[in-house]
Amino acid sequence: MSGPGVLPAQALRLLIGSGAIAADRPMLDGQVQPASLDLRLGTVAYRVRASFLTGQGRKVEDRLAEFGMHQVDLTAGAVLEKGCVYVIPLMERLALPKGITAVANAKSSTGRLDLLTRTITDGGSEFDRIPEGYTGPLYAEVCPKSFSVLVRAGQRLNQIRFRQGQAVLSDADLTALHAREPLVSGAAVISEGLGFSVDLRPASGDLVGYRAKPHAGVIDLDRIGHYPASDFWEEVRSRDGRIILDPGAFYILVSREAVTIPPDYAAEMAPFLAMVGEFRVHYAGFFDPGFGHAAAGGAGSRGVLEVRCHEAPFVLEHGQVVGRLVYERMAERPDSLYGAGIASNYQGQGLKLAKQFRDG
Repeated sequence: MSGPGVLPAQALRLLIGSGAIAADRPMLDGQVQPASLDLRLGTVAYRVRASFLTGQGRKVEDRLAEFGMHQVDLTAGAVLEKGCVYVIPLMERLALPKGITAVANAKSSTGRLDLLTRTITDGGSEFDRIPEGYTGPLYAEVCPKSFSVLVRAGQRLNQIRFRQGQAVLSDADLTALHAREPLVSGAAVISEGLGFSVDLRPASGDLVGYRAKPHAGVIDLDRIGHYPASDFWEEVRSRDGRIILDPGAFYILVSREAVTIPPDYAAEMAPFLAMVGEFRVHYAGFFDPGFGHAAAGGAGSRGVLEVRCHEAPFVLEHGQVVGRLVYERMAERPDSLYGAGIASNYQGQGLKLAKQFRDG
C-alpha cells in the first residue's frame, strides 16, 4: 500500500484478494467504487425493539437475542415497515490489518429515501466507525423513516471507506487546494471543512425542493425510474427565498454551490453546527474522487440535502450555511473516477430525487 490517505479501488481489490475483506458470496465488479466498497444485505432481517450499540466485549448476535422480535426472510424480498428498526447481517466481513480503519455511510439513493442505515459491529461503541484490527461480521441497522420499502438479499444500502493513517485536510491545506483548483462555485467558506449553503432562489422557476408525503405506498428499491414523484412527494416552492420547515417533515433540497472533488481527493459530508437551527441535515456521506470534476465529465455538481426539522417550525433562508464537506487525501489516485464511465447516477446533478422516481 502507498502513503497515508483513503484507499482507492485498486487497493480495495488487494484487500479482497488478501482476505482482509471477505464475503459469503463472490464479490461483484460493481461493488468496488473509486474510493469505497458497496455492502450487500444478507438473507435475513431481524426486527428489533429499538436501535442499539453493541458495546465493548459483546456481540451483535447476543444483542439480537435480547432485543429481537421476529425474523424476516429477504431471499425473495420483504417489506421493511416505516418506523420500525431492523438489523440485517451483511454478506461482507472484515479482518482489518494494523493501521487501516474503516468508516461506513448510507449510499446516495438510501439517504434520499429517508432510509436511515447505519453499520454496527461486534464490540462497537459507535455507529459506522470500525477500528484497526477489527475481525468479524458487519451488520446494517435499517429504519425506514418516511416510506416502507421492499428490499431483497444482495441489495446495497450502505458503503464502506478504508483509511490508512491521517487523511483529513487542515483548513490551511484546503485553502491552498482551493486556490490551485476551485472546489466550489463562488466564495469558499472554509472552517473545519468547506461550508455549503442551501439554494432557495433557483435560476429558473420557484421549485426549491420536495417534501415527503406522510401516507405514501411501498417503494420497491429495484424499480428504477418507476414511481411517479407526485405519489410520494409534494413540491416545495418559494418566491421569496425562504421556506418554513415543519416539525417531523422530511425534505429534499439542494446546495447553492456546485462542488468539485479532484481526482486525488475524496470528501465526506458532515453537519455544520447543531446551533444553526431546529433542523438536521442528513447526508449520503461519501463524495468519490471525480465528483463534479472535468476529468470525469463533470462541471461542478450540487450537493443534495436531506433535511428533517425537529421540535419547532423553522425558517430556512436562501444562502444559509447548512453543512460542510471534509476533504481527505487519497493514498493514491484511483484507477477509475466517479462519473459516466462507471455509470454513476448523480454526476452533474442539481435538485434530484432518488433513482426510483420519475417525473409525474
